[in-house]
Amino acid sequence: MKIRENRMYVVWICMAGFLAGILYANVLAADEIAGIGIFQEYFLGRFSGVEILSADYIWYIARIRAVPLFLLAALGSTKLRKASAAVFLAWTGFSLGLIMTAAVLKMGGKGLVLCLIALTPHLFFYAAGYLILLWYLFRYPEVRWNLSKTVCMAFLILTGFLLECYVNPLLMQMFVETLQ
Repeated sequence: MKIRENRMYVVWICMAGFLAGILYANVLAADEIAGIGIFQEYFLGRFSGVEILSADYIWYIARIRAVPLFLLAALGSTKLRKASAAVFLAWTGFSLGLIMTAAVLKMGGKGLVLCLIALTPHLFFYAAGYLILLWYLFRYPEVRWNLSKTVCMAFLILTGFLLECYVNPLLMQMFVETLQ
């Protein structure tokens, strides 16, 4: 029963952040969203012609994806583990709600599809890797960290890195080309 309760906390915290992101985008940041350039035709047209150097891109992705992971893991080793996990989930939901709302406001349904493609397929691996860590943070001290969790989480996160660097740019370019 405890696992089910903890899973519901994860969902509720993330959904509360998602709702806050939607409300923020619609109420407080509507003027800023109007000026966002990444959802404009010019930017998307330029994106389809860019050649991405995957070897350089992977180091960029590794840095920006590793910082939150290591920060969460470091805070998870303190007494603030549950609070840091909750803040991480709320921030993730908020960011997702904000960017999806901005995409829909700027591009309509195409913006939502663009966001979903931008998160495919690597998001599934990142989410699974983070869920291992979050499950541990919410269930500590009943659950102990061990080598199998470390190996599994590292495999999932590294697979996410590779998919984000090598597969996702191809999917994005194919979708952006259909917009023109």
